[in-house]
Amino acid sequence: MSTLENAPSLEEQIAQWRNYLRRRQAIHSVDVAELEDHLRELIADLVGSGLTTDEAFLVAVKRMGDLDALSREFAREHSDRLWKQLVVVSADSEESRMRARKDVFVVLCLAVAAAVLIKVPALFEIQMEQDTGFYARNLSFFVLPLLTGYFVWKRQLDVRTVRWLAVAFVVAAVFANVYPFTQYGHTEGLTALHLPIALWLIVGMAYAGRRWSEVAGRMDFIWFSGEVFIYYTLIGLGGGVLAGIMGLIFNAIGVDVEPIFASWVLPCGAVGAVLIASWLVEAKQSVIENMAPVLTRLFTPLFAAVLIAFLVTLIVTGRGIDIERNALIAFDLLLVVVLGLLLYSMSARDPQSPPGFFDVLQIVLLVSALLADAVALWAIAARISEFGLSPNRVAALGENIILLVNLAWSTVLYVRFLRGRCSFSLLERWQTEYLPVYAGWAAIVVILFPPLFGYI
Repeated sequence: MSTLENAPSLEEQIAQWRNYLRRRQAIHSVDVAELEDHLRELIADLVGSGLTTDEAFLVAVKRMGDLDALSREFAREHSDRLWKQLVVVSADSEESRMRARKDVFVVLCLAVAAAVLIKVPALFEIQMEQDTGFYARNLSFFVLPLLTGYFVWKRQLDVRTVRWLAVAFVVAAVFANVYPFTQYGHTEGLTALHLPIALWLIVGMAYAGRRWSEVAGRMDFIWFSGEVFIYYTLIGLGGGVLAGIMGLIFNAIGVDVEPIFASWVLPCGAVGAVLIASWLVEAKQSVIENMAPVLTRLFTPLFAAVLIAFLVTLIVTGRGIDIERNALIAFDLLLVVVLGLLLYSMSARDPQSPPGFFDVLQIVLLVSALLADAVALWAIAARISEFGLSPNRVAALGENIILLVNLAWSTVLYVRFLRGRCSFSLLERWQTEYLPVYAGWAAIVVILFPPLFGYI
């Protein structure tokens, strides 16, 4: 008999849940019946959304746990068994195997399509070595529309949503290519840097689908972004090792593969890996331990220590921040990483858990980052007062103000949560509702900065 045949039916699973509740003297049979009706409604809605009955039961019990203490206890005690049953049954299900094969086929086709797309401009004599500005501005369009299309297919989004997503990419492509940029100019570089940020929000809308309006849906996208970054980095490291070995063995027979690697393997692999990394996160999200949250617990205290050491050194020495452009960019990147650590740790945290030591570390990190951001803003203001406005300075000023507002209110909410004056969900809501601010500023830089600063 197969694993699928051995698996308990939906009615058997509900009966186990019902009996568990009835064994508790604190709950009456009428309450059990009402809870069961609610559980069945949740299961019906989830099945209607495309989940199997086993998947729907597991998710519904977890959601019931947010409403009822006994259901939460049942979910906690039985979740391991339910997950194992769900994963094993899915592995032995012919339908699941066919769905997995279809996913792999679609993703591989999209990865190949991305690799082909990045080589299409070469057919029109647009070469990477001579036209780096074109490729920098348009790099997102070789892969992100395909990734969005994958999630449109997976989430079965309606035509109206697909139309708006397509319009967003078309408008972005127009602004990226219609302006007469100065070659290697500042506004062209800012466009190349900020366009992927704005378009990643479009990917997020497709990823979350109908759940984009929900805090949980946007938090899932934050979690997804962190996992994709980790997977993409690992794929890149593996690709680097492979490229090194490839160069050594071909050099041993007198063949120089560096031109092929630079022209074909690197660009095609870079865009294709985005699709592969995204698929890995999507395919494994119910089976493996999340990687990004684990790393945040490792690096949060380290980054907090670095920022504290920096601030102490700043006070002791009395020196200001080097206001050179590269130093400010590095400083902004540090603050972005700090914000990323906060977001990814939040995406993995159980909102029902009480405050703990790691939450104290998060507040230390937030306060130190807030002070460092204030110092960076002072340095940017000093540079503007000395040399005047420029695209890079205004962009850096705007980004630091956006980060300052986020970090400041996040600190306030986190302190309130630590003191028991608000729920963790308020902090989640603040972070997820702030996502459009990043994309909005990135869109402003892409659309308005080039004409405002004369395309320099």
